Amino acid sequence: MGFIKNIRKEIKIIRERDPAIHSAMEVFLYPSFKVMMHYRIAHKLYLSGHYFWARYVSQRGVRKTGIEIHPGAQIGEGFFIDHGTGVIIGETTIIGDNCTLYQGVTLGGTGKEHGKRHPTLGNNVMVGAGAKVLGSCKIGDNVKIGAGSVVLQEVPAGSTVVGVPGRVVRMNNMALPQEMLDQVDLPDPVREDITNLQHANSELTNRLLALEEELRALKRENKEKLEKEKGENEP
Repeated sequence: MGFIKNIRKEIKIIRERDPAIHSAMEVFLYPSFKVMMHYRIAHKLYLSGHYFWARYVSQRGVRKTGIEIHPGAQIGEGFFIDHGTGVIIGETTIIGDNCTLYQGVTLGGTGKEHGKRHPTLGNNVMVGAGAKVLGSCKIGDNVKIGAGSVVLQEVPAGSTVVGVPGRVVRMNNMALPQEMLDQVDLPDPVREDITNLQHANSELTNRLLALEEELRALKRENKEKLEKEKGENEP
């Protein structure tokens, strides 16, 4: 009964998250569905200490979907991988509930750590296409990570991360509904920095022009003063 229950859950999750799906039967063709079925079996084997068979089942899922989820990873309810080719989830990764990953995402290690060496994602986290979250950093609840970002440090809850390395742009600490978990409505910190620099440059230019005008006024006053004193000293 547990296996059937998992299938029903996966069908429900995929139909809710992917607007391209037209029928429940299509779900059986989805890489996300296939890899999660393999993961659930592999994870149980892993917890039972059957590491070889856990990896065997896991690798069969990789060959079928192009998605690599280590059987030791801990994944919560409502997890969805959109498309998914190239997604990698490391052994000590912990993923909360209602998280969404897009293609090419890596939840990996830095190669320098031992023990807990992969990320921990909170609930309602969206990781955009091609993003990399590396090391044992903690990603808070309701976080959005923009496509192509590289995150190496902890991200507070309710934040948005973009760029390389990832930079945090704070948002309201509110639960983000699934329709907000997209890859488009993200701030651009580089553009913001350029805009701030342009404003600062304009202010400096205006200040410089004002100082030059003050200097010219002082020169005129000094010239007039010298001419006046010269006229007074003449016989």
